[in-house]
Amino acid sequence: MENSHSASYAAAGVDIEAGYKGVQLMKKHVARTMIPGVVSGIGGFGGLFAPDLTGMKEPVLVSGTDGVGTKIRLAQLLDRHDTIGIDCVAMCVNDVICCGAKPLFFLDYIAIGKNKPEKVATIVSGVAEGCVQAGCALIGGETAEHPGVMAPEDYDLAGFTVGIVDREKIIDSAKIQKGDSLIGLASSGGHSNGFSLVRKVFDIEHADLTSPMEELEGKSLGEALLAPTRIYVKSVLALIDGGVDLHGASHITGGGFYENIPRMLPEGLSAALWEKELPRLPIFELIQKTGNIPERDMYNTFNMGVGMVLAVPAEQEQQALDILRAAGENASVIGIVAKGDYGVAINPPPAEIIE
Repeated sequence: MENSHSASYAAAGVDIEAGYKGVQLMKKHVARTMIPGVVSGIGGFGGLFAPDLTGMKEPVLVSGTDGVGTKIRLAQLLDRHDTIGIDCVAMCVNDVICCGAKPLFFLDYIAIGKNKPEKVATIVSGVAEGCVQAGCALIGGETAEHPGVMAPEDYDLAGFTVGIVDREKIIDSAKIQKGDSLIGLASSGGHSNGFSLVRKVFDIEHADLTSPMEELEGKSLGEALLAPTRIYVKSVLALIDGGVDLHGASHITGGGFYENIPRMLPEGLSAALWEKELPRLPIFELIQKTGNIPERDMYNTFNMGVGMVLAVPAEQEQQALDILRAAGENASVIGIVAKGDYGVAINPPPAEIIE
């Protein structure tokens, strides 16, 4: 790389040498994610991974891709870029674990107005941390400098993961039945969804993001909003490995409860939820109050304190709670699977959930 330099390209706004420096700086972060199966090293044209298929009858690959959305604007305003990568990984791996798939590897894509190697390496450090939390490897990525298209300080981040699951162990919701317990896993905050509404509610470009707020239990608005998305992979895998017959899983992302929970439910079944059991966080109270947002819109936009909903047989409810709590989750029973086609009902009258 030492002989690679284009004065003409640099004059157009693209510093390829900065890209090479960024790769060198991020290597130590990538090294943290190396797991058995990684074949390639950073800097090649493709990431190689050899999965261990021992004991699998019919391995199925499961892929997921996502970005961070407009939450990234908050990171830019606070000039804090070490956690946004966790969000990117979480949005992908939390999706594939809903199929029962263990994430194997991850790749990231960073588009940036001006390539500042130290800044890029900081972003990648968050991606690496997310991969460590998910137990997968960061085997490649791309940083693209976009002068004239993006402002120098702007960037966007997206990612892609591949997981694996034995076909007979795929969680496809076919097992879900009336009376199953719905267990909610607490979120760390807004995760990476609803931030266009959040930015509007708080007029984020002009808001005080750094002063402690009593409504947020001493946290600043920026701290509460930038809290990285919780990654549930290892906890859900522990549940499966612990012998719980996991019937369904729903990652609560954009669209909140009303859009995501029905995605795991078969026709003719719905979710009856008890609001008093939801670990609703102060940040959601502040968003609703400040923006005068109707209750239904809140549940149709945000996770409201629950980042993952799991359906388990009622007789395995306590076993599931014990395993999840031992894995570090704030887990609680938030409702049941009921007969009906209403999708999701919060605090439904008893008649709605009795056959």
